[in-house]
Amino acid sequence: MNAALLIIDVQRGLFDATPRPFEADAVVERINTVTQRAREAHVPVIFVQHETPDSALAFGAPAWQLDPRLDARADDHRVRKSTPDSFLRTNLADVLTSLDVRALFICGYASEFCVDTTTRSALAKGFAVTLVADAHTTVDKPHATGAQIRAHENATVCNLRSFGVPIHAIDAAEIGFR
Repeated sequence: MNAALLIIDVQRGLFDATPRPFEADAVVERINTVTQRAREAHVPVIFVQHETPDSALAFGAPAWQLDPRLDARADDHRVRKSTPDSFLRTNLADVLTSLDVRALFICGYASEFCVDTTTRSALAKGFAVTLVADAHTTVDKPHATGAQIRAHENATVCNLRSFGVPIHAIDAAEIGFR
């Protein structure tokens, strides 16, 4: 299949914050379900962690660490980033090239920022993308709830046809790696 599972910014400082992301606990459970299926199919798992120097999300700080409920393992790949784009100024493209990945399954935080930007960047680089529709999240904003933002992202990205590669939004329960 030449796919990888990309889990973006599911970190202590973002999931333990107040207010918490929409369906935070359920999203972590869904990510773990998809992660287990990926491992069973020998699909690489890549965790992306956002960092901002001199902040709670500084590299290595407690808030920067992955959410402890995630099924993360020592042999999973790790990518550090400092912008919403998981490809920009990171080693993600090199990791994907070394694994001969051509398709990405994307989930994590924040739906309208890092998940959206990374999805669009992946499409622009020619990767087929499956957005795990119920395994990305964000916090409520003044203009829309986290649920509305997630629904908007799922509907919007599936209409991005100009990149010339497939994109789908599929719930975690329906994700299979063949």
